[in-house]
This record gives sequence, structure tokens and C-alpha cells, in this order.
Amino acid sequence: VQLQASGGGLVQAGGSLRLSCAASGRTFSLDAMDWYRQAPGKERELVATISSGGSTNYADSVKGRFTISRDNAKNTVYLQMNSLKPEDTGVYLCKLDAHYYTDTDERVVFRSWGQGTLVTVSS
Repeated sequence: VQLQASGGGLVQAGGSLRLSCAASGRTFSLDAMDWYRQAPGKERELVATISSGGSTNYADSVKGRFTISRDNAKNTVYLQMNSLKPEDTGVYLCKLDAHYYTDTDERVVFRSWGQGTLVTVSS
């Protein structure tokens, strides 16, 4: 399974961006999908997560500004980012947990990471 993230770029503080992460490859069922970010010199941080049922959770630093959503038909997760701040700068990575069934009905669970998309917020 391959993940392709897109939508990053340079934006002024207060602006908005919408990130997308599309999964492709073999037939599978999506479970949780997450967005992480990694700022220069900092550890990777979980930004937002969405369960298979649509429940969402956010880091305190982005609550009220970011919205995670998913389109299961397109195997895609989105991150709408509003009121961006310079401290939101970093590489944003998507992660998905998914599963499929083999020909012998064995359930196989796997995890995939996208390559990341750079978000730069200028002050």
C-alpha cells in the first residue's frame, strides 16, 4: 500500500491549507488514519486522528483550528488547517492502519506511512 500526501506549501500566518493523503494498492479496509508533524529539531507529534467510525481527536495545540476528515470511497484522509501559526511549520506525515483478508480468511493488519508534505507558515 502506498500513501501519497499533498497540499503543503508556504502560507502566511492566519492562512489556510488543506492536506490530502491518498492510499492505493491492494484491496484493504481502512481503520484509523492519523496526521503527524515534525518540526525542525523537535520530536514527531500526533496532530489529529480519525477512527474507522469517524471519531476524531486532536492535539491541544490545534483544537479549534484543524479538522481531520476521511473519504473511505477514495481511501483518502484530509487535514483542513485554518488560522495557521508559525509554530505549525513542519513536515506533515499521514499514517494509516488497515487490514485485509487472505484467501484463507486470515486477517492481516498493517500500518503505512506517507512520505510527508512540508508546511511553512511565515509570520
